[in-house]
Amino acid sequence: MPHTSHAHEDAHDSPHDSHSSHSSTPSPQGATISLTLSPAKLFFVGFLFGALAMAIPTAIFATKVFTGGGLKIGNFPSANEPTAPSAPQPQAAPEAVKPVSADDHIWGDKNAKVTIVEYSDMECPFCKRFHPTVARITDEYKGKVNWAYRHFPLTQLHKNAQKEAEASECAAELGGNDGFWKYLNTVFERTASNDGFPLENLVPLAKELGFDENKFKSCLDNGKYAEKVQKDSNEGQAAGIQGTPGGFVIAKNGQSAVIEGAIPYEQLKGYVDQLLK
Repeated sequence: MPHTSHAHEDAHDSPHDSHSSHSSTPSPQGATISLTLSPAKLFFVGFLFGALAMAIPTAIFATKVFTGGGLKIGNFPSANEPTAPSAPQPQAAPEAVKPVSADDHIWGDKNAKVTIVEYSDMECPFCKRFHPTVARITDEYKGKVNWAYRHFPLTQLHKNAQKEAEASECAAELGGNDGFWKYLNTVFERTASNDGFPLENLVPLAKELGFDENKFKSCLDNGKYAEKVQKDSNEGQAAGIQGTPGGFVIAKNGQSAVIEGAIPYEQLKGYVDQLLK
């Protein structure tokens, strides 16, 4: 993953006795200005420098906010990083993108000319924002556009996301494709994001939505779909996905556009219109 470095200058004090630290700077008149720091102040200054030194690499590693809004493992963008294009620019779909198949959870006509392949995290706030955008496009372009949802839980940021993804797969086992989308949509509607949906509510939600409570609990507790969720994530990374929401708008002729972040409705619509030509 890309990374950047931040340079900063550290001030160093040289101790001259056991009670204080001094630094001397000649004045224009040749006099000496002395600065005396008490042990308490020395500790405070050292603590601040230590915290700063730890915070910078942590912030670099943790997340990046996409231009359109999204979470990404990596570094922060530079001032010269290009923004998302105002007009769609279709290109050949990356060969590493796994073709849509019967294994996918698809909303809409499976024979549609254009497919929105989304890699998502059920606790990502930007995914929550983007979810109704994709749903709107899929419904407005009924028969022309479908939506394939794939898992990409950012477990470094959202500890609940992996288990929630597994829960949606248990819902699919018990309720088919419709069951998957019913469960997924409800979690997105109810979570405040960033682990806002408690794991202890996963089974009660299944019961509320009409799934067999005992079978659902057994499926979830046994981690039956943990590997499937991880497989989605691995395949996403192989295709170039680095954060959520991310994905591709792909036409049957192989042309595509990249989704990076919670792009607005108008931009996603532009991609779809271009690929439908």
